[in-house]
Amino acid sequence: MTIKASCHCRATTFEVSEAPQTVTQCTCSFCSKRGSLWAYYTPSQFKLTSPLKNVSFYRWGSKTIKHGFCATCGCGTFTETPDWSTGKPDFDNPKISVNSRLFDDFDLEQVEVIVIDGKNLW
Repeated sequence: MTIKASCHCRATTFEVSEAPQTVTQCTCSFCSKRGSLWAYYTPSQFKLTSPLKNVSFYRWGSKTIKHGFCATCGCGTFTETPDWSTGKPDFDNPKISVNSRLFDDFDLEQVEVIVIDGKNLW
């Protein structure tokens, strides 16, 4: 089941190949200010459907994670990141985390939210 997503102004659009089983709320300074609920996918499960020029990127701290946002309206859209499931960055297994709040026609209330203590972990 493909799920489509869009930013506020619809200049940045993307889709993922399936619904998330869970979404993550991270408490780090960046994620908490952004207000995203992250759903994680492999690069093959993600497709940017708008031109790449519509997306701007921000890297902070270690510059390990590439945070995407709409270059027009500023909505946080997706990130390119290594897999962090072991607590350390696994660059051989990249992930795309998408802001699930941008999913179109999807009931996010039915998905479990997992909170990670990013404020104290890194």
